Amino acid sequence: MKAFLCVIIFFFSALSFSQNDEELLAADYYKRGEFEKALLSYQKLYESQPSNYNYIIHLIKTYQELELFDNAEALIMSKMTAYRNPSLIIELGYNYQLRNAMDKATAYYDEALQKLEERPEYAGIIARQFEQHSLLEYAIKSYEKGMAHDPDANYNRELASVYGEQGNIEMLFTNYMAYVEVRPEYINSVKREFSDFVSENKDNENNILLKKLLLKKIQTQPDTHWYELLSWLFIQEKDYNKAFTQEKALYMRQRESLNRILVVALTALSDKEEAIATDIFNYVLDHTQDNTLILDVHHYLLSIETGNASSKDLPKIEEKYKALFSQYGISPQTLRLQIDYANFLAFQMNRPEEASDFLKDTLKLNISLVDQAEIKMTLGDILVFQEKFNEGLIYYTQIQSNLKNSPIAQEARFKVAKTSYYKGDFQWAESQLNILKSSTSQLIANDALDLKLLISDNKYEDSLQVALKLYAKADLMAFQNKNDAAIALLDRVLTEHKGESIEDQALFKQAQLYQQKKEYDKAIKNYEAIIAHYSDGILADDAYFYLAELYNNILNQPELAKPLYEKIIFNHQDSIYFVEARKQFRMLRGDAIN
Repeated sequence: MKAFLCVIIFFFSALSFSQNDEELLAADYYKRGEFEKALLSYQKLYESQPSNYNYIIHLIKTYQELELFDNAEALIMSKMTAYRNPSLIIELGYNYQLRNAMDKATAYYDEALQKLEERPEYAGIIARQFEQHSLLEYAIKSYEKGMAHDPDANYNRELASVYGEQGNIEMLFTNYMAYVEVRPEYINSVKREFSDFVSENKDNENNILLKKLLLKKIQTQPDTHWYELLSWLFIQEKDYNKAFTQEKALYMRQRESLNRILVVALTALSDKEEAIATDIFNYVLDHTQDNTLILDVHHYLLSIETGNASSKDLPKIEEKYKALFSQYGISPQTLRLQIDYANFLAFQMNRPEEASDFLKDTLKLNISLVDQAEIKMTLGDILVFQEKFNEGLIYYTQIQSNLKNSPIAQEARFKVAKTSYYKGDFQWAESQLNILKSSTSQLIANDALDLKLLISDNKYEDSLQVALKLYAKADLMAFQNKNDAAIALLDRVLTEHKGESIEDQALFKQAQLYQQKKEYDKAIKNYEAIIAHYSDGILADDAYFYLAELYNNILNQPELAKPLYEKIIFNHQDSIYFVEARKQFRMLRGDAIN
C-alpha cells in the first residue's frame, strides 16, 4: 500500500513539475514574441486544465497576437455560455476592437460596466482589465461606478493613477486628496506621489494647481492634513517662510509636537537659508519646555552664529555657552554642547589646550562607548590641530578598537590616514586608505579614494616627495585655519614644482581657500587654469562644478554658470556632480524639474 501511495505521489509531483516548466516556457515564448511556440504551449496547458483562468486568458492573448480573432472569440464564447464573466465580456469587446468593430466592442464594454450594478465588488477587477488594454476612460467609469454602488469602497488612489496616465494632473491631485481625506495615515505616501509632479519652481503649472486645490480645501474644510500638504509644497519650492506659516497654523490648532516645525528649520538650514532657520529655531525655544529640545536648538543657533561671527563677536558666543552650562550643567544631557564648545575654543578662539582639557574632563562622565567615541574624535582633531599627532592617533585608534567596523570606527580610520598624511608618513596613510575604499559610508569611501589618488599620483614623481610634503603641510595649515599661510605655501608648490602632477591639486586647493576668504576673482582664475591645462585630469569636473556653483550661487551670474554645468553633462557623465549639474542646468534653462 505504501509503495502504491509513493507511486501516486511521485506521478502527481512529476505532473506538477511538468506543468510548471511548460508554463514558464510558454511565458518565455510570449515575452520574446515567439507567439506560434507560445500558442502550442498554452494550448497544451489549457487542455490539461480547461477551467484555469490564467491559461484561458493567456491563450486568448496569444490568439490575438497572431490575429486569430475567430479562435479567440470562439474560446471566449465557449467560456461565457455558463456565466457572463465581466472580464471575459471585456476580452470579447477588445477582440472586436482589434478587428476595428468598435460598435460591438463598445456594446460589450458597456455590458461589463452594467455588471457593477449587481456586483460592485468587481469594480477593481474590471477597471484593471480595462487598464491592461489602455481603455482608461472605461477604467475611470469602473472605479467611479464601484464607489457609487458601494459606499465603503475607496478607489481614489487607483483613480489618481489612471488620471496620471492620462496626463490629467488636476484630477490626479483631486483623487489623491480625496484618498487622504479618508486615509490620512497615508499622507506621506501621497507626498511621494505628488513629488513626481511638482518642482522647485513656484511658477510651475502643477505647483500653482496643487496650491489652489489645497487652499480651497483649507477654506472649506480646514483639516490638519491640508495644512501639512501645503507646508510640504512650500518646502519643495524652498519657500521656508510660507512653510513656517503653515506649520505654525497647524501647531496652533493641535498644540502637540514641535517636531514638524523643527524639520522645516533643519531643511532651511541644510539649504543655507540661515535667517529663516534662526527665526524658526527661536520660535521653537519660545514654545517648548523640553530640555532636550531646548539644548538641541541652542546647538543649531550657536552653530549658525559662530559661522557668521567676526572676531569681536566671539566673546559673546563664549558667554552664551557658559550661560547654558551654568543653567543645565556639565552632564550627559549637555554632551553635544560640550563638544561644540571644545571645537569653538580650539578652532575659533585658538585656545586648543583649554579645549583639550575641557574634553578630557568630559570623558570622566558616565556615558556610553558611542558618546565616548564622539568626544575622542573631537579630542583627536584638536590634538592634530596642535600638531600633537601621536597623541591624536591614540584617541582615533581607541575608537577603532572599542567600536570595531562601526561607521564612527571607519571615520576614525580615515582620521588616522589623514593624520599620517599630515605627518608625511604617506606609506602608512595609503595602507589605511586602501582599506577604506570599500567603506560602507559612501562619503568616507569617496574621501579615502581622493586622498589615496593624491598620494599615489605624486609619490613616485619625486623620490624625496618634496612637493607632496609641502602640499600636505598646506593642507594642515588650512585645517588649522591658517588660510593665508596655506595659500602662500601652495604658491611655493606652484612655483617650485610647476608642470608636476601635483599642480592641479594645488590650484584646486588654493581656489577653495580663496573662496573662503571671498577672494572670488583669484578663485575663478585657479579654476579656469585647471580647465585650460588639465581638462583630462581627475579634477576637471570638480573645477567645472565649483566654478559653476560660484557663478550661480554667490556671484549671481547664472548665464556664466549654465555652460559650465553643460560641460559636466556632456563630457563628464561619470562625475559625482553629474546629477546635480543636470538639475541646475535644466533649472537655468527654464525646464520644469520634477
